[in-house]
Amino acid sequence: MASAKNPNSPAAARRAKLEEARRKERARERRGRLITIGASVAVVLALVAGGGYLVYQANEKDKKEEQARNSPVAGERTWKDLKQNHVETKVDYPMTPPVGGDHSQVWMNCNADVYTEEIPKENAVHSLEHGAVWVTYNDKASEADVKALTEKVKSTPYSLMSPVKDQKDPLMLSAWGKQVTVDSASDARVNQFFTKYVQGPQTPEPGAACTGGLDK
Repeated sequence: MASAKNPNSPAAARRAKLEEARRKERARERRGRLITIGASVAVVLALVAGGGYLVYQANEKDKKEEQARNSPVAGERTWKDLKQNHVETKVDYPMTPPVGGDHSQVWMNCNADVYTEEIPKENAVHSLEHGAVWVTYNDKASEADVKALTEKVKSTPYSLMSPVKDQKDPLMLSAWGKQVTVDSASDARVNQFFTKYVQGPQTPEPGAACTGGLDK
Protein backbone atom coordinates (compact mmCIF):
# COMPACT_ATOMS: atom_id res chain seq x y z
CA MET A 1 0.00 0.00 0.00
CA ALA A 2 1.37 3.46 -0.93
CA SER A 3 2.20 5.66 1.94
CA ALA A 4 0.27 8.92 2.48
CA LYS A 5 1.88 12.08 1.17
CA ASN A 6 3.78 14.02 3.76
CA PRO A 7 1.98 17.38 4.25
CA ASN A 8 5.18 18.85 5.57
CA SER A 9 7.31 17.92 2.60
CA PRO A 10 8.89 20.66 0.44
CA ALA A 11 6.66 19.67 -2.52
CA ALA A 12 3.53 20.03 -0.42
CA ALA A 13 4.67 23.42 0.79
CA ARG A 14 5.25 24.58 -2.80
CA ARG A 15 1.77 23.37 -3.79
CA ALA A 16 0.24 25.21 -0.87
CA LYS A 17 2.03 28.44 -1.80
CA LEU A 18 0.96 28.08 -5.42
CA GLU A 19 -2.66 27.50 -4.40
CA GLU A 20 -2.55 30.52 -2.11
CA ALA A 21 -1.14 32.67 -4.93
CA ARG A 22 -3.89 31.46 -7.25
CA ARG A 23 -6.53 32.18 -4.60
CA LYS A 24 -5.21 35.75 -4.16
CA GLU A 25 -5.12 36.25 -7.94
CA ARG A 26 -8.75 35.11 -8.25
CA ALA A 27 -9.70 37.49 -5.42
CA ARG A 28 -7.95 40.38 -7.20
CA GLU A 29 -9.74 39.55 -10.44
CA ARG A 30 -13.11 39.51 -8.62
CA ARG A 31 -12.35 42.88 -7.02
CA GLY A 32 -11.32 44.27 -10.41
CA ARG A 33 -14.55 43.08 -12.01
CA LEU A 34 -16.61 44.58 -9.20
CA ILE A 35 -14.79 47.90 -9.53
CA THR A 36 -15.29 47.90 -13.30
CA ILE A 37 -18.99 47.06 -12.96
CA GLY A 38 -19.40 49.71 -10.27
CA ALA A 39 -17.70 52.34 -12.41
CA SER A 40 -19.82 51.40 -15.42
CA VAL A 41 -23.01 51.62 -13.38
CA ALA A 42 -21.92 55.02 -12.05
CA VAL A 43 -21.26 56.27 -15.59
CA VAL A 44 -24.63 55.00 -16.80
CA LEU A 45 -26.42 56.58 -13.85
CA ALA A 46 -24.60 59.87 -14.45
CA LEU A 47 -25.57 59.80 -18.14
CA VAL A 48 -29.19 59.02 -17.27
CA ALA A 49 -29.25 61.79 -14.68
CA GLY A 50 -27.57 64.23 -17.08
CA GLY A 51 -29.93 63.33 -19.88
CA GLY A 52 -32.88 63.72 -17.56
CA TYR A 53 -31.66 67.16 -16.51
CA LEU A 54 -31.23 68.24 -20.14
CA VAL A 55 -34.75 67.04 -20.94
CA TYR A 56 -36.03 68.93 -17.90
CA GLN A 57 -34.23 72.09 -19.01
CA ALA A 58 -35.62 71.76 -22.54
CA ASN A 59 -39.14 71.28 -21.18
CA GLU A 60 -38.77 74.29 -18.89
CA LYS A 61 -37.52 76.40 -21.80
CA ASP A 62 -40.48 75.31 -23.93
CA LYS A 63 -42.87 76.20 -21.08
CA LYS A 64 -41.32 79.65 -20.67
CA GLU A 65 -41.47 80.33 -24.40
CA GLU A 66 -45.09 79.17 -24.55
CA GLN A 67 -45.94 81.41 -21.61
CA ALA A 68 -44.17 84.34 -23.28
CA ARG A 69 -46.11 83.80 -26.50
CA ASN A 70 -49.47 83.55 -24.72
CA SER A 71 -49.00 86.42 -22.24
CA PRO A 72 -49.50 90.09 -23.15
CA VAL A 73 -46.40 92.29 -23.23
CA ALA A 74 -46.80 94.94 -20.53
CA GLY A 75 -47.07 98.43 -22.00
CA GLU A 76 -47.36 97.19 -25.56
CA ARG A 77 -49.11 99.36 -28.16
CA THR A 78 -51.03 97.79 -31.04
CA TRP A 79 -52.15 99.08 -34.47
CA LYS A 80 -54.51 97.18 -36.74
CA ASP A 81 -55.61 97.36 -40.38
CA LEU A 82 -52.27 98.70 -41.57
CA LYS A 83 -51.83 99.23 -45.30
CA GLN A 84 -49.34 97.10 -47.21
CA ASN A 85 -48.92 98.90 -50.53
CA HIS A 86 -45.53 99.21 -52.20
CA VAL A 87 -44.62 102.84 -52.85
CA GLU A 88 -41.64 104.69 -54.25
CA THR A 89 -42.07 107.85 -52.17
CA LYS A 90 -41.48 108.77 -48.55
CA VAL A 91 -44.30 107.79 -46.19
CA ASP A 92 -45.60 109.98 -43.36
CA TYR A 93 -46.09 107.36 -40.67
CA PRO A 94 -48.33 108.12 -37.66
CA MET A 95 -45.90 106.49 -35.22
CA THR A 96 -42.12 106.61 -34.74
CA PRO A 97 -40.59 104.18 -35.41
CA PRO A 98 -43.27 102.95 -37.82
CA VAL A 99 -44.76 99.52 -37.23
CA GLY A 100 -46.50 99.05 -40.57
CA GLY A 101 -48.23 100.72 -43.45
CA ASP A 102 -47.24 101.46 -47.03
CA HIS A 103 -43.58 100.79 -47.65
CA SER A 104 -40.77 100.36 -50.15
CA GLN A 105 -40.86 97.29 -52.36
CA VAL A 106 -37.32 96.49 -51.12
CA TRP A 107 -36.94 95.27 -47.56
CA MET A 108 -34.04 96.09 -45.26
CA ASN A 109 -31.83 93.08 -44.65
CA CYS A 110 -32.92 91.70 -41.30
CA ASN A 111 -30.97 88.49 -40.86
CA ALA A 112 -29.46 89.55 -37.49
CA ASP A 113 -28.32 92.82 -39.08
CA VAL A 114 -27.11 95.74 -36.94
CA TYR A 115 -26.91 99.20 -38.53
CA THR A 116 -25.01 101.98 -36.78
CA GLU A 117 -26.63 104.75 -38.84
CA GLU A 118 -30.29 105.53 -39.47
CA ILE A 119 -31.95 103.42 -42.15
CA PRO A 120 -34.89 104.27 -44.46
CA LYS A 121 -38.07 103.65 -42.53
CA GLU A 122 -39.92 102.52 -45.64
CA ASN A 123 -37.47 99.65 -46.09
CA ALA A 124 -37.52 98.72 -42.41
CA VAL A 125 -41.32 98.48 -42.46
CA HIS A 126 -41.05 95.95 -45.28
CA SER A 127 -38.77 93.89 -42.98
CA LEU A 128 -41.48 93.98 -40.30
CA GLU A 129 -43.93 92.68 -42.91
CA HIS A 130 -41.63 89.67 -43.27
CA GLY A 131 -41.77 88.96 -39.53
CA ALA A 132 -38.71 90.79 -38.25
CA VAL A 133 -38.34 92.57 -34.91
CA TRP A 134 -36.74 96.01 -35.17
CA VAL A 135 -34.72 97.28 -32.20
CA THR A 136 -34.23 101.06 -32.18
CA TYR A 137 -32.54 103.57 -29.89
CA ASN A 138 -31.77 107.27 -29.67
CA ASP A 139 -28.85 109.22 -28.20
CA LYS A 140 -30.30 108.92 -24.67
CA ALA A 141 -29.76 105.15 -24.62
CA SER A 142 -26.82 103.96 -22.55
CA GLU A 143 -23.79 102.49 -24.24
CA ALA A 144 -24.16 99.28 -22.21
CA ASP A 145 -27.78 98.79 -23.31
CA VAL A 146 -26.92 99.40 -26.96
CA LYS A 147 -24.08 96.89 -26.76
CA ALA A 148 -26.23 94.22 -25.08
CA LEU A 149 -29.07 94.66 -27.57
CA THR A 150 -26.57 94.54 -30.42
CA GLU A 151 -25.47 91.09 -29.24
CA LYS A 152 -29.10 90.02 -28.93
CA VAL A 153 -29.87 91.04 -32.52
CA LYS A 154 -26.65 89.54 -33.89
CA SER A 155 -27.73 86.16 -32.53
CA THR A 156 -31.34 86.36 -33.78
CA PRO A 157 -32.36 85.78 -37.41
CA TYR A 158 -35.33 87.92 -38.50
CA SER A 159 -34.22 90.90 -36.44
CA LEU A 160 -32.48 94.19 -37.14
CA MET A 161 -31.28 97.19 -35.15
CA SER A 162 -30.61 100.83 -35.92
CA PRO A 163 -30.67 104.28 -34.31
CA VAL A 164 -33.79 106.45 -34.72
CA LYS A 165 -32.93 109.89 -33.42
CA ASP A 166 -36.47 111.28 -33.32
CA GLN A 167 -38.10 108.45 -31.35
CA LYS A 168 -39.46 109.59 -27.98
CA ASP A 169 -37.91 106.86 -25.79
CA PRO A 170 -34.30 105.64 -25.55
CA LEU A 171 -35.05 101.96 -26.30
CA MET A 172 -37.96 100.67 -28.37
CA LEU A 173 -38.89 97.35 -30.00
CA SER A 174 -41.20 97.12 -33.00
CA ALA A 175 -42.86 94.36 -34.97
CA TRP A 176 -45.67 94.60 -37.54
CA GLY A 177 -48.50 96.36 -35.69
CA LYS A 178 -46.73 96.04 -32.31
CA GLN A 179 -44.41 98.31 -30.32
CA VAL A 180 -43.10 98.58 -26.77
CA THR A 181 -40.70 100.84 -24.89
CA VAL A 182 -38.31 98.94 -22.61
CA ASP A 183 -36.37 100.26 -19.64
CA SER A 184 -33.08 98.52 -20.45
CA ALA A 185 -31.53 95.63 -22.34
CA SER A 186 -32.15 93.41 -19.30
CA ASP A 187 -35.88 94.24 -19.21
CA ALA A 188 -37.74 90.90 -19.29
CA ARG A 189 -39.98 92.27 -22.04
CA VAL A 190 -37.06 92.21 -24.49
CA ASN A 191 -36.92 88.41 -24.55
CA GLN A 192 -40.70 88.16 -24.44
CA PHE A 193 -41.12 90.51 -27.41
CA PHE A 194 -38.58 88.56 -29.45
CA THR A 195 -40.14 85.22 -28.53
CA LYS A 196 -43.64 86.45 -29.29
CA TYR A 197 -43.06 88.41 -32.49
CA VAL A 198 -40.03 87.10 -34.41
CA GLN A 199 -41.98 85.35 -37.19
CA GLY A 200 -44.95 85.66 -34.86
CA PRO A 201 -48.68 85.43 -35.64
CA GLN A 202 -48.83 89.16 -36.48
CA THR A 203 -46.54 88.60 -39.49
CA PRO A 204 -48.34 89.39 -42.79
CA GLU A 205 -45.80 87.44 -44.87
CA PRO A 206 -44.26 84.72 -42.65
CA GLY A 207 -41.18 83.05 -44.07
CA ALA A 208 -40.46 85.81 -46.58
CA ALA A 209 -36.77 86.66 -47.05
CA CYS A 210 -34.70 88.73 -44.68
CA THR A 211 -31.67 88.66 -46.99
CA GLY A 212 -31.18 89.91 -50.54
CA GLY A 213 -32.69 93.30 -49.74
CA LEU A 214 -31.17 96.70 -48.94
CA ASP A 215 -27.95 96.59 -46.93
CA LYS A 216 -26.99 100.15 -46.07
